Amino acid sequence: MAPTLAEALKEQNEAARASIPAETLAVMDAATDALAATHLAEQCLGVGAPAPDFSLPDATGALVTLSKLLAEGPVVLAFYRGGWCPYCNIELRSLQARLPEIAAAGGRLVAISPQTPDNSLTTAEKLDLSFPVLSDVGNVVARSYGLVFSLADDLRPVYGGWGLDLPAANGDDSFELPLPATFVLGADGTVAWRFADADYTKRGEPDEVIDALRAL
Repeated sequence: MAPTLAEALKEQNEAARASIPAETLAVMDAATDALAATHLAEQCLGVGAPAPDFSLPDATGALVTLSKLLAEGPVVLAFYRGGWCPYCNIELRSLQARLPEIAAAGGRLVAISPQTPDNSLTTAEKLDLSFPVLSDVGNVVARSYGLVFSLADDLRPVYGGWGLDLPAANGDDSFELPLPATFVLGADGTVAWRFADADYTKRGEPDEVIDALRAL
């Protein structure tokens, strides 16, 4: 039996933490705790709220508009940090594996990150994704969903030391990221289900996404 997304993420996290120095882990954990203390995850767009419309380019530059997707039925929005994030990649692969079930439940899936279109294309190709991967440069859409935060100052050199160049990936020097979050939208554009967590190692389970679609 294939592991759940939570199990795969836990395995990744345990392996990563085993290889990171204690002083670096302390900085990372403090940043996660500080973000949790802002209650951003609880205050972002909630169940029952109307989802803001948007038009964003996919990995090939073609515009994808939420209202046009909703005209065809329910939509699943998966906001992720970027293709440089191993937890995001595990989530995107997990969603790809369940794409037939998502479609059978009536859903259309799109993923959104602040990466430039070129970097989104790299992510889509590397992970062999067959759903749209959209580029929200400047986090304009993520901001309208209440998800945006700035990476802690003391985390920036940590990321840089790992070769993670966020300004290059996102096309700006803001160091802003979206809180990883998943929304299931009914065909009327209302949020029917939401998962958001300040801990980027936790994501919404595809089973829950599919159950939410089936319940519409």
